[in-house]
Order: sequence, then C-alpha cells, then structure tokens
Amino acid sequence: MADVLTPGQRHKNMVAIKGKNTKPEELVRKYLFSQGFRYRKNDKKLPGTPDIVLPKYRTVIFVNGCFWHHHDCRYFKWPATNPDFWKKKIEDNVSRDKRNYEKLKSDGWNVIVIWECEIRKRKDNKVLEHLVKCIIGEEGDEK
Repeated sequence: MADVLTPGQRHKNMVAIKGKNTKPEELVRKYLFSQGFRYRKNDKKLPGTPDIVLPKYRTVIFVNGCFWHHHDCRYFKWPATNPDFWKKKIEDNVSRDKRNYEKLKSDGWNVIVIWECEIRKRKDNKVLEHLVKCIIGEEGDEK
C-alpha cells in the first residue's frame, strides 16, 4: 500500500515525534510524584538514559513506545514502506535496550519497563499501582 502522505508531509510528521517528555512519561511521573516519590529525568550518566531515575530506591524506569521498541501488541505494525530500513532500525533499538538493561542490572539498578499500551487511555491504572510495589520491593524487579 502506498503512503497517503507526500514525502514532505511524512518528514514533517516524523520530525514532530518526541523522544523525551512524552505523554506516557508525564503520566507515570505525575503518578509517582503524587505518591511521594522524587526522581530525576533522563539521566545521561546512566546507560540508555532512563526516563525516570529514583536514586533512593536504586530504580530506573523506561517508558517505551510500542512502535520504537517493538512491543508485541496491537500498536506495533511493521511499516510497509522502506521495510529493510525499519527492520534494522527497530531491531537495533531492541538490542541496544537489552544491552542497557543488562548493564544497569549488573551495576545494581532495579530496571522497570513500562509499555505505552499498558497505560494508554486508562483511568484506574493497575499498572501504575503495581509500579509502586516494584519500586519499594514488594514485587518482582521487572514489569
């Protein structure tokens, strides 16, 4: 299927995609702050530049977009145009994520990954409640 947008329109759309301070990240941060947690954002000193860092709990949180990090959910679909480029790009993202998570874990950090689809359009969010339990050590170390 051909792209319905011109190359210029597609470029404009792709440039507008944010890498930091996305709505899912903001939702998680607001919830954590409301629960009394204090954190740092996008700490470049740590592998993978985690979206949220809770130094007191030695925990990092990545809020991953389903498309960019290849989550097996209804929001991920391989692009039909330029498939070789996208396959390599997304697979590289996934392998880089894995390396960063392993490095953080070996350095003693608790790594939590939250997927965009898990918190999308939910008012009573069990994922965020579970997140707090993971941070304070009541549940497993990875979501």
